[in-house]
Parts: sequence; structure tokens; C-alpha cells
Amino acid sequence: MDFNVKRLAADAGTFLSRAVQFTEEKLGQAEKTELDAHLENLLVRAENTKQWTERIMRQTEVLLQPNPNVRLEEFVYEKLEKKVPTRMNNHELLGQSMIDSGNEFGPGTAYGNALIKCGETEKQIGGAEREFIQSSAINFLTPFRNFLDGDFKTILKERKLLQVKRLDLDAAKTRLKKARMADARAVAEQELRMTQSEFDRQAEITRLLLEGVSSTHAHHLRCLNDLVEAQTTYYAQCYQYMVDLQKQLGRGLSKTPLATASGGFNELRSSNSSRKARVLYDYDAASSSELSLLADEVITVSNVPGMDSDWLMGERGNQKGKVPITYLELLN
Repeated sequence: MDFNVKRLAADAGTFLSRAVQFTEEKLGQAEKTELDAHLENLLVRAENTKQWTERIMRQTEVLLQPNPNVRLEEFVYEKLEKKVPTRMNNHELLGQSMIDSGNEFGPGTAYGNALIKCGETEKQIGGAEREFIQSSAINFLTPFRNFLDGDFKTILKERKLLQVKRLDLDAAKTRLKKARMADARAVAEQELRMTQSEFDRQAEITRLLLEGVSSTHAHHLRCLNDLVEAQTTYYAQCYQYMVDLQKQLGRGLSKTPLATASGGFNELRSSNSSRKARVLYDYDAASSSELSLLADEVITVSNVPGMDSDWLMGERGNQKGKVPITYLELLN
């Protein structure tokens, strides 16, 4: 018990000495040992790394999950170490609504069939988005979070300890200046050597940790490459899904009753002549017998005996192929 009381008294004395030293420094009444320029630069770089890592992390989380309420819910589940409930994302919800409505209108109808095709594509995009989010969370967000929760917290701990050792060192310097008796000076000098040694040792530990931030930058660069690769894959998948859907819808539209509604096309087929036509929408040829089209271009169209009534023969220079009439507007 006696030992504990003495230890408590010593700790209280040390704490008071640091508080006095800190206060006098703030008031300009005591000198302060400055860190060397290299260590100061390392501290600034580490703090900047921390701040920008937090900012990039927050914005990435917003990108991956724009809904703040869902982000908060996921955060709570993470803190409670519980599995986040699986929910359909916006693309999947839209896709399911389209599929349900398409089945209601009838898969055999043009509109119902188109809705189902669009819904299936939206669900494919939703799946690609889910993979993108998962990949980005694992390969990008997790390493950033690990730095903030691990390495940087260690740096903070050692930096605070360095501040404590620096206060002890400066307090020892102050006591040495105030010592008048030879015995008191001898004790103060010994204390100064000890605090100087502890300060130097802690400064070296802190420096080594701070220099490790360079390897953190290198690691985060690799994580950034992983994010770019994940985004590239995701957008490429979405583009391909939509191109495929566009082709499916183009073929489907060309088979609808709307294709025979124009009297101008009926006259063209009966006269076996050729006319100029403006292209209304882009069209990607589904086979070598078809001609790809670009919106707003003008081509020559004509009827070929025996051809499906929803199609005409299109010509552009030396290129020739079938084109769906629903993509055309005859010119006078």
C-alpha cells in the first residue's frame, strides 16, 4: 500500500510538471525543444494522408451507396458485427417491376415481351453493380479503413508519447536552469540526460513509423488501380448488356404491326422503285445480310420481291443490306 501511494504521488508530480511546462510554453515563459525539420515534415505528411484518406473514403462510400439511410444502417450492422441484410438494389427493383408488368400484359405481346427483356437486362446490370460494390469494398475501402484504424492510430499514440517525452525534457532543462546548489544541479543534470535519452529514443520510433507512410501510399496506389479496374469491368458489362438489349428490341420492333402502318412504305413496296429515307435511330446489324444504321443519315431504300414486309433493302454507297422500316422515315 505504501508503494502504491508513493507511486501515485510521483505520477501526480510528473503530470503537474508537464502541465506547468505546457502552460508556460503557451504563455511564452518557457523554451520549447523543436523537432527537427525532417520529423516535422513527416508529421505533416502523415496528417495530410489521414485527412485525404478519410475524405476519399467518405466519397467512395457515397458513390457505392448514395442512400444515406442505407449507409447508416450498414454502419450500425458493422459496429454490431452483424451481417447486413441482403436487399435488391435499384436496378434489380426496376428490373423486377418490368418483368412483373411484362408478364401481366402478356409475354406474347410486343410491349410485354419488351418489358421482360428490359427487366432481365436491368437485373443483369444490378448484379454487375453488386459485384462492383463488393470488389471495391474489399480491395479499396478496406485497406483505407485499415490504415485509419490501425497504422495511423499507432502513429497518433507514439506522437502523443513523443509530446510527453518532449515536455519531460523541457521541464528537466528548466529545473537545471533553476538549480543553484551543486547537489541539486547534479541531480538535474542526471535527470536531463535521462529525459534526453528517452526523448531521442521516442523520436526515432516515431520517425520510423512516419516513414512507413510511404509504403502506405504505395499500397493505396495499388488499391486505386484495383478500383479503376473494377469500374472498367462494371461499365463495360453495363455497356454490353445495353447493346445486346438494343439489338433485341430492334429485332422485336421490326416485327410489330407498327411497321406496316405507313402508307408511304406500302406505296414503295407496290411500285418496286427506290426512295431516299432518313434514319431515325442507330441500328446495329444482327447479321451480315443486314445494314447497320446511324441516326440522321440518309440512305436509299427499295423493295425486293419476296422480302419480309417489315424490311427494305438499304444502300449506302457500295454497302447494301436489309434495314427495318421502323427505323426509317421516307423523304419526299
